[in-house]
Amino acid sequence: MLHSYHNHTHRCNHADGTEREYIEEAIAKGIKTLGFADHVPMPFENGHYSYFRITLDQTEDYIKTLWDLRDEYKNDIKIHIGFEAEYYPRVFPRMIDFLSAYPYEYLILGQHALGNEYDDYYSSTKTTDKSTLTRYVDQVIEGLSTKKYLYLAHPDILNFIGDDDFYRAEASRLCAFAKENDIPLEINILGLRVGRNYPNTEFWKIAAEMGCTAVLGADAHSTRHVCERDAVERAKAFADSLGVKITQSLEDRLEK
Repeated sequence: MLHSYHNHTHRCNHADGTEREYIEEAIAKGIKTLGFADHVPMPFENGHYSYFRITLDQTEDYIKTLWDLRDEYKNDIKIHIGFEAEYYPRVFPRMIDFLSAYPYEYLILGQHALGNEYDDYYSSTKTTDKSTLTRYVDQVIEGLSTKKYLYLAHPDILNFIGDDDFYRAEASRLCAFAKENDIPLEINILGLRVGRNYPNTEFWKIAAEMGCTAVLGADAHSTRHVCERDAVERAKAFADSLGVKITQSLEDRLEK
């Protein structure tokens, strides 16, 4: 795994490690490309506070720090600057407007909640409700349709434990959209390593059948998890066992 685009820092309040520490760890492991995608600052119109993301007033320092480090380490590694961002319909225009003042390079869609976060359902909560799964797929497709996102992180995060045939139909709808629009789907290494409800084997069987492209996402919340060898090998074995195609580099997409 020479290219890694999904890495968090201490700024999001539930990870540890500075940007410099991540970079030096990546160089030591022979990584060629390191992308930072800390949880996006979100300008909620009602003053809602998300404890798990960069705050609005941290944004400038996050960007400046990475730009300076990118220049400092330019002979050793390629650095990209991004955010992991939900698609919240009511907040999205405000988020894009806020971010437009900063020279970031990409967004990863990670749909951690439905609705606008403060008014709806957290995606990883177990549910048998079919409408919740449908709303998740609808919202993700709506978000990806904005063409603002590089790829879809943990596309199987919605923890649906209901009817198998219904899950297959909705997962197929999401995978079909991703395939048609050439949007990579992330096999989330963090979820695999700690035993979360994702990666979901049934989801990835469907993704493989439809010929979707996958990318491995470290989702690192600590420097020791930057392209951790054992975890990466497990993720590759998971993909191989299901016939999932993995794209290592996203550099051509970032240059568009």
